Amino acid sequence: MIEALDQRKDEAIQRTFKQVSKEFANIFERLVPAGRGRLVIQRKTDQRQPGEESEDDRPEKSVENFTGVGISVSFNSKHDEQQRIQQLSGGQKSLCALALVFAIQQCDPAPFYLFDEIDANLDAQYRTAVAQMLEDISAKQSSEGEGGGMSGQFICTTFRPEMLLVADRCYGVTFHNKTSRIDVATREAALEFVDGQAPK
Repeated sequence: MIEALDQRKDEAIQRTFKQVSKEFANIFERLVPAGRGRLVIQRKTDQRQPGEESEDDRPEKSVENFTGVGISVSFNSKHDEQQRIQQLSGGQKSLCALALVFAIQQCDPAPFYLFDEIDANLDAQYRTAVAQMLEDISAKQSSEGEGGGMSGQFICTTFRPEMLLVADRCYGVTFHNKTSRIDVATREAALEFVDGQAPK
């Protein structure tokens, strides 16, 4: 029975990884049309030196042999050598993290997501791509929610205009006399505020 349960566990983990990996590749390509990204399973055997024997008798494909998941991407070409996450800039790492969050979200949606300045390190083209992705996912989930399913919401804080252009509602948070206050804001007022905060 234990062997049967272990086999089911292995199959479930590998099936989930394949789903998330497929979504990650698709989403990364939408965010970075010139690039390519993939998830890579890291195994204990990958860490061994050539010729080193394994003390573990479990098969290489068993999830017990997995040590984690890595990200391998190319931002410039679909044929360039791919880079590991450790080699990327801060903005590129942010984009990879967002692609992974969106990939997991496609496989197992949550009722809402709270993003705190996820676009802070991104270039304008990537901020636009992320904002468009949020708008598309939100519209898709809303249309599915009308049929009785659960609709997801994205709550984002930002000091950049791209996210505001696709937002359903804008709120302004002000701080005065040691008190925070939240008010509904028009898109125009929010854009004006953000423009005033932009570095000159």
